[in-house]
Amino acid sequence: GANYRENAFVVTKLATRSAIDRCTESEFWLKSSLPACHSSHNRHLTKLFKRRQILSPTTNSVTNSERDEYSSILSDTRRRFLVSLGVASITTLAKAQNSYATITDPKTGISFPSEGEIENSIPSSWDDSDNPFESAGKEAFARLDSSPDSIFYSDPRFVEHVDTNIVQTMTSYLSDGGWALRPGDEVLDLCSSWTSHIDVKAKEKLGLKRVSGLGMNTEELKANTVLTDWVVKDLNTKEVKLPYDDSSFDVVLCQLSIDYLTHPLEVMQEVGRVLRPGGRVVILFSNRLFLSKAVGLWTGADDVDHAYLVGSYLHYSKGGFENIKAQDLSTRKGKGKDRPVVGDPLYAVTAIRSDKTM
Repeated sequence: GANYRENAFVVTKLATRSAIDRCTESEFWLKSSLPACHSSHNRHLTKLFKRRQILSPTTNSVTNSERDEYSSILSDTRRRFLVSLGVASITTLAKAQNSYATITDPKTGISFPSEGEIENSIPSSWDDSDNPFESAGKEAFARLDSSPDSIFYSDPRFVEHVDTNIVQTMTSYLSDGGWALRPGDEVLDLCSSWTSHIDVKAKEKLGLKRVSGLGMNTEELKANTVLTDWVVKDLNTKEVKLPYDDSSFDVVLCQLSIDYLTHPLEVMQEVGRVLRPGGRVVILFSNRLFLSKAVGLWTGADDVDHAYLVGSYLHYSKGGFENIKAQDLSTRKGKGKDRPVVGDPLYAVTAIRSDKTM
């Protein structure tokens, strides 16, 4: 999750356009051209980056009384969008529904969800008879760079994927003894790296019995000081079974990596298997990503759609998850309901492993 690379690309949504930010360790800047990659993905991305927001009449004008009504409508719209993936090519992803209320940074032109919008992305009830992934084609999880991830992650990268403020937010969220981590927990850090964003002092204070890491690079995992044990495993292969016994952990973390999983439902089903009944899963993500390694379904959606998508992964994975929720952890400034996000955004989707047998 903390892997970073100088030629990484980031998809961001703009008020009247979309763009790619190119990232380095010290700065972000807009890049107008697309990388020369797989032709079908390029066609999809070209359409994506040229599109305009189609719900402008409601932008910045949604009242609190209207929000609940829009939430149920948009959840159904997002579900129907996912269903459409099964009967269309990768270019269909460019039709992802935009969020119904956005805040645009006047300096960068980047749009972020209004406060409360991420929380409203998860429906109050799910339609199990209409699983959108049953008809989704393989293209939905195709990537610009289809080479083995073992090649991409062969070299260690001891840098962060998001800005310093978000790193601190993640660390506080995981380490403050709140919902995520509790005294005596046994923890699995899925897609782990050189940092798990768990404060060492908090680990000792909470008395965490075990912090296992599963990642892609040996040197990075060796450098992670909070891990009690670790294993190198590529989850983007046909064999996604986690190397742990049933009901081994109290909490599973997945940080800044859910957008790269090509078999997310199978992985989430495995997460449900290794979690104890009543155990928790915490999935953290931002709008920062390696464009070449993110799946098409992710690159064709906005932040609110991402939250809904992650919730859908959990619900339709048959992993036995309940109480699925989304939370906007982004830092905002100013006063009022339309406070802009400061720096990178951060979102969490969480769930509890049901006591019922899968």
